Amino acid sequence: MKFKCLILDHDDTAVDSTASVHFPAHLEVMKKLRPGEPVITLDTWFEKNFHPGIMVYLTEEIGLDEKEMEEEFLIWQDFNSKRNPPFYAGLPELMEEFIHRGGIIAVASHSTEEHIRRHYQMGAPGITPEFIFGWDHNPEKRKPSPWPVFRIMEETNLNPEDILVVDDLKPGVQMARAAGVSVAAAGWGHSIPSIRKAMSELCDVWLPDIKALRDQLFG
Repeated sequence: MKFKCLILDHDDTAVDSTASVHFPAHLEVMKKLRPGEPVITLDTWFEKNFHPGIMVYLTEEIGLDEKEMEEEFLIWQDFNSKRNPPFYAGLPELMEEFIHRGGIIAVASHSTEEHIRRHYQMGAPGITPEFIFGWDHNPEKRKPSPWPVFRIMEETNLNPEDILVVDDLKPGVQMARAAGVSVAAAGWGHSIPSIRKAMSELCDVWLPDIKALRDQLFG
């Protein structure tokens, strides 16, 4: 194999969560906190997530105050606790083959470890990532910090050239660059031209689908 460790982002890289969880939660937030105001489309939500980022969008563009952000978080948590987004077709089988060949699966995400583990149990049974780095309250250990990659290398004695990061957003790219490992853009979660262009330029390779990831891993 070309790589011995695959570090996967979770939302919109492993699971189709924006369309099934995050955007519906946002619609509920707007219904409760900004009734009657225009609501963006799913594609625009992807664009806002990429730039300037969801927190900036919610606080500066929509203008949610601290109390409203607390309610927004509760709504988002409620949707996360009740819904299990589907894995992208073919990815669980690819991970299973990668592990069978001796590869290591890791997750570096801004979702919580609890949600990530539940999604794997429900959508990819039998596959347990060897490392899960979810949302950590210590920003020094949270993506885009390279800490998750360094921790994996420390625990496995792998070298930077053994590791591939796959992500759909810039924090994963920043993490990979800071750690000196390869990074590929997951392009199967949407078809937004501006994001495709930006991630193609930022990453070592653009992966339009799961087959392209297979080719990248196995050659």
